Amino acid sequence: MSAEDAKPLQGSVALDQDLDWNAVYADQLPRIYNFFRFRLGPGHDVEELTARTFEKAWRARAQYRRDLAGFSTWMFAIARNVVTDHLRSDAARIRTSTLADPGEAMTPEDAAVHSSDLARLATLSAELPERHKELIALKYGAALNNRLIAEITGLSETNVGTTLQRIVEKLRSLW
Repeated sequence: MSAEDAKPLQGSVALDQDLDWNAVYADQLPRIYNFFRFRLGPGHDVEELTARTFEKAWRARAQYRRDLAGFSTWMFAIARNVVTDHLRSDAARIRTSTLADPGEAMTPEDAAVHSSDLARLATLSAELPERHKELIALKYGAALNNRLIAEITGLSETNVGTTLQRIVEKLRSLW
C-alpha cells in the first residue's frame, strides 16, 4: 500500500481523534433531547430517539466532514432523519405530549394548568405543517439560533426568522 492509499479522504475527519466524546455528549445531549421533546412531546420515545441519534453519530463518525458542515449541524441532520423515520414507522405510539414531565415539582393546581396548556398547545400545533413543527422544535426545543437552523434545514436565515415569527403569531392568535 502506498502512502497515498493510506491517507484518509480529503476533509474526512475521524471524530474520535479530534473530539472528546464525553464533552460532545454533554454539550449536544440537552439540545438533541429537547428537539425530540418539542417535536414529539415528553416520554420514553424521546430518550430512545436521543440515544439512537448518538449511536448513529458514533457509528458514522468516520464519515463526518467538517468542510461540509459544523458538528452540531451534522448531529441535527442525524436527529432529523431519526425523527422522520420514527414518524413514518408503522408502530402504534402513544402520544404523551399532554402529560407533564414527572421530574417537575408543581402543586396539583399548577400541574393541572400546565397540563391544560400543553394539551392546548399540542392541539394547536397539530394543525401546523411538518416543516413548521420542525422549525419550532429546533428553535424552542433545541434552543438553536436562526443561522444554525438555516444550515440544518437548507433555508435562508431570513426565511427561518420570518417563518418562525409567522408561526408564533398564528399560535398566539389561536390561543
